[in-house]
Amino acid sequence: MNIADVVIHTHQELGKFEQSELAKSLEHNVGIDCAAFSHHPHSHSLLVKYDPEALTGKEILDMVRRLDPDASMVGL
Repeated sequence: MNIADVVIHTHQELGKFEQSELAKSLEHNVGIDCAAFSHHPHSHSLLVKYDPEALTGKEILDMVRRLDPDASMVGL
């Protein structure tokens, strides 16, 4: 399995509970190895490690946007 990662910026006001639930929900998807928020210095940055043969970064962004419509992928 190949591993890639993507960083997604979420709304700064997304609370710790919502961040935790979002990360857990992503990890239940086939192809996602892990998802976690960085707590320093950008607590609204979500790092997702995934199998690019199973899904794309855009598909992951779409999953995040179900909870946070303003989420954006770093570099886009």
